[in-house]
Amino acid sequence: MAGMHQMTIRQRQILTAIVESYISTGEPVSSGTIARSQALDTGSMSAATIRNEMADLADAGLLEQPHTSAGRVPSAQAFRMYVEQLHGGIAGRLPGLSLAEVQSQIDLSLAGVAGAQALLARTSHVLATLSSGVGLAIGAVANADLLEHVHFSRLASRRVLAVLVTRSGMVRDRVLAIDRDLSLRELETAANFLNEHYRGWNIERVRAELAQRLERERSDYRELAQQLWAGTVPEAAHAEQAVYVEGVANLVGLPEDRAHLREMLAALEAKQRLVELLNAYIDSRQESVRVVFDLEEQAPEMAGLVLIAAPARVGGESIGTVGVIGPKRMHYENAMSAVSYIAQVFDRISSDKTGGMLGPPSL
Repeated sequence: MAGMHQMTIRQRQILTAIVESYISTGEPVSSGTIARSQALDTGSMSAATIRNEMADLADAGLLEQPHTSAGRVPSAQAFRMYVEQLHGGIAGRLPGLSLAEVQSQIDLSLAGVAGAQALLARTSHVLATLSSGVGLAIGAVANADLLEHVHFSRLASRRVLAVLVTRSGMVRDRVLAIDRDLSLRELETAANFLNEHYRGWNIERVRAELAQRLERERSDYRELAQQLWAGTVPEAAHAEQAVYVEGVANLVGLPEDRAHLREMLAALEAKQRLVELLNAYIDSRQESVRVVFDLEEQAPEMAGLVLIAAPARVGGESIGTVGVIGPKRMHYENAMSAVSYIAQVFDRISSDKTGGMLGPPSL
């Protein structure tokens, strides 16, 4: 199969024009369409010459002929090459929002949102709107976060309000029913013990460490802290994972057969399936947006769809993944710009002086 380095400049220009025409219209592209295209400086290139070049591109597996149509459509490999050109700043003539307009719309949509979890919840809507695809925002497993501080308040006899704040800005509160009544001093001592010894720790490790400490040396306050912590972060908490999906209706107009479309929509509604899909393709350590075309290898029902996603970080720690799932003929430049910028927005939470609330954009 031909690679970018094996193609002539003319073939690359023709292939780019075909991809962008197909994205814009959804119709198979003919040599005559390309010859008349304003996006391609054909010069003295005739439709016959373009037709010959398209035949070579088809032989290389970059173009496909649907049914008996005279036109061609780009293959998955052609879309991959097009995305590589976008990364390299070569392609990108499709009409659409400029990078500044994408960023401005995102800033306006997220203005006033406080905390990483609230930001994840709003993100799926913003990405669905900007990409006309399905917007995704998936939080990391709750216990993978780091403890910032914990606070206990006495509500009534044997009832305590526990408030846990993580480094990512997540706030979890829970009313605890305990075996004996505790004084404000006892609650304050337990909170101070946890904050002093475990601030910055992975939440999942705190319980294990408390249990080990109790085994080594008996302490009333350590036992009290463990009991309160166990109520604040129950054993099942490690399975909690926020999943936000919006824009599934954007796929209803896809030219897919009804059975395939039903499978596709069912997979998008099965949130655990989406978690598995993103975990398979998106590495929390990656530094840039990733575009995945072969989703069917992991999820056969996703055939024909493309994933554009990136990890979201707060203070250098991954707190989840944001992305878009859409058809191959989506507007890649807009979708990639939106995903990339939103992934960067999360870091503003840790440095914002308002304590995690995003303000209006700077103009």
